[in-house]
Amino acid sequence: MAYPIDRIRNEAAFIAYHLHWSLSEILALSHRERVAWVGQVSEINQRVLDSRN
Repeated sequence: MAYPIDRIRNEAAFIAYHLHWSLSEILALSHRERVAWVGQVSEINQRVLDSRN
């Protein structure tokens, strides 16, 4: 079963937006690594939002 292309695009867009990595750098990551980076950036974003309240 292939990983859904829409999910890959969402992960790539999220990482590119926040970390300014190129598409080739992002796609070179394994699925597990991409998901880990998305999670890490999300946690940082949440901490920043929480600190503003």
